[in-house]
Amino acid sequence: MTQTRGYVPGVFDMFHVGHLNLIRAARPYCDHLIVGVVTDEVVEAVKGKPPVVPLRERMEIVGALRDVDEVVVDVHRDKYDSWQDLRYDVVFKGDDWKDSPKGQKLEADLAGVGARVHYFPYTRNTSSTLLREVLGTLSEEVTLLVADHERAP
Repeated sequence: MTQTRGYVPGVFDMFHVGHLNLIRAARPYCDHLIVGVVTDEVVEAVKGKPPVVPLRERMEIVGALRDVDEVVVDVHRDKYDSWQDLRYDVVFKGDDWKDSPKGQKLEADLAGVGARVHYFPYTRNTSSTLLREVLGTLSEEVTLLVADHERAP
C-alpha cells in the first residue's frame, strides 16, 4: 500500500491562524505530511527582507503541531526543486497561487512527474505581511511617544 506524501512549504514567520488553517486543511489529504520551512536567505531573496522569527524557531513552532509528521528546511524558491529533494505526491498552496503564472508553472512541472498541486482558500484577514506592517506602525508610534515624552518639561 502506497502512502500519499503531502508537502506544505512556507515561511511561517510570525505564525498565525492562516498558517494553521493551511496545515490543518492539508492533513486529511495525505498519509505523511511534510512541512518545509523556507530559509532566511530565500525569504530575503524573494521578499526583499528577512523574516522576523529565525529559521530554527519557525521550525520548532511548526514541528510542535500534531498534524505535522516531518519538518524540513526548504532551500528552494521553486517548489519543483523541493519535489526533487522530497518526492512528495501533492503540494498544498493557498488559492492566491491558483491561475497565477507561478501556480501554472508549478502545476505543469509537477504533472510531468506525477505529482499535483492542491489549493486551499487563502486566509485573507491575516498574513505575516499585515502583521509586520501593524508592528512597524506601532513601533513608529511608540518612538514618537517616547520622543515627545523626553522633550516634555
